[in-house]
Parts: sequence; C-alpha cells; structure tokens
Amino acid sequence: MTNPSDGVPEPVRALAPSRRTLLALAGGATLAAVPLLRPSAADAATAAACTPLDDPAKKEIAMKLVSSAENSSLDWKAQYRYIEDIGDGRGYTAGIIGFCSGTGDMLDLVQLYADRKPGNVLAKYLPALRRVNGTDAHTGLDPNFPRDWRTAAQDPAFQQAQNDERDRVYFTPAVQQGKADQVGTLGQFAYYDAIVMHGDGGDATGFHNIRARALRSAKPPAQGGSEVTWLNAFLDARVWAMRQEEAHSDTSRVDTAQRVFLRNGNLCLNTPLDWAVYGDGFHIG
Repeated sequence: MTNPSDGVPEPVRALAPSRRTLLALAGGATLAAVPLLRPSAADAATAAACTPLDDPAKKEIAMKLVSSAENSSLDWKAQYRYIEDIGDGRGYTAGIIGFCSGTGDMLDLVQLYADRKPGNVLAKYLPALRRVNGTDAHTGLDPNFPRDWRTAAQDPAFQQAQNDERDRVYFTPAVQQGKADQVGTLGQFAYYDAIVMHGDGGDATGFHNIRARALRSAKPPAQGGSEVTWLNAFLDARVWAMRQEEAHSDTSRVDTAQRVFLRNGNLCLNTPLDWAVYGDGFHIG
C-alpha cells in the first residue's frame, strides 16, 4: 500500500502492487478446493461455546485475516492510507475495507468525515464523488484525490470514520446474521469476509443471495442443521459468487484459509492460525 502524504507532490509508489491490483490484472489462478468436511465432533462447538467475532480480540483476528487477502499483510492499520484504481470497474478502491468511489460506500465515508470535521481535506471532493457514484470515472477526483486521501489518513478522525463505516456497513450486519444463524466465530467471519468482497446489494453475488444459494442445500444451526455442513454449503456458494467476476476468481481466501479452519474443526477461530492466500503463508500465534 501507499504511504501517507507529507504534503510534497505525489511520488511514484515504491511498494509492490497490492493483491487487489494483481488479481484485477491477472484474474488469478483458482487453487484446488479443500475437500468438504463431513459432520463430526466439530459440530459440538456451537455459537454459544465460542467467543463471538465482535469480541475485541476476535475482531482483531478478523481484520488481520481480511488484510492478508486484500493487502498481503497482517498490518491492517497500515491500510487507512491505501488508495488505487485496480481496474475492476469500481473506480478508486481505498482504506481498510476497500471503500469504492463507484459503489457509494466511499461517498458515505467522506460525507461522515465531513459531518464530523467540516472543511477537512476530502470535503471538497463530495460533489465529484456524488457524480462518479455508480461508475468507474475519476472526473473531479484526479489528480489530487489520492494524495489528499493519504493526507486525511493521518487524521485520527478519518481513521475513526473508516472504522465506524466498516462496522455499520459490513462488520455488524455480518456478525448479527451469524448470531441469528447460530454459527460460531468462524461462521461469523465467513459472513464478514463475504460482505467485504461482495457487498449486500440485490445482485446475485451479494451476501444475502450467497446465503440464499447455500440454503438450497443445507440449513444453518438455527434451523436445525449441522454447523459444519452449513458452512461448507455457504463457502460453496461463496466460491460460486467469486467465480462470476474475473477480479475475484482466485478463491484461495476460501480454499486455503477458511476451508482449512473448517476442516480442522476450528469453529471458534481459536489461535494459533496458519493459512495461505494467493500462495503467501500467514500465521497468528
């Protein structure tokens, strides 16, 4: 990811391209799926027995897991300043959760920041963000929007705005649905990761339609189903959704991460955790 601006003209990025860029350019190679885990003693680990994902320690794990997939780093807090156009048709992608200028969530974020801190460095871009919403255009944003985003990212108020919008739009809805379905920490994380990538709109690949697809073949624990069977069905539906878009077609964030935890019966997402994404190995002790 890019470094925050220090007020000098925008330098050429020195860091390696993010995974977002590499996937958008190359589409990614789909890795072999981990075999489905049959219902077993792991099913005994219910949501009631797990610490929920909104526990601070578990939430920190969730942020690191997402960052490993989105940015090839466990240092998720370094991503407040991240911004680039990865060529996926969503305009600029930025921040800790990949807010996009073309999908409305970046507009909501910048509006929240302006409401809390009028006259901030990004407030002047609100008219342009309204115009480009729903497109991949940069009209009214270039050339200085990326530089100003990185400047804003040094402001604790903007960092908090990113945290709050992440929670409102993505994290909290995922955890609430996970608790309603009575899945444990891993299941709640699987929901969160799906909403991060696919959003929760009305399109076929949105989170609730992924869940609806899974319901065709399994039931969540709240409906009397096996948690392991349900999570495998959900991840199957998630993989299907990912393969509908070239930029998301590498499914290793499911195959060699979430499926690994599920195969190991780690429904509570307890550490230590070892996984791989796009061929890179990660560890949380």
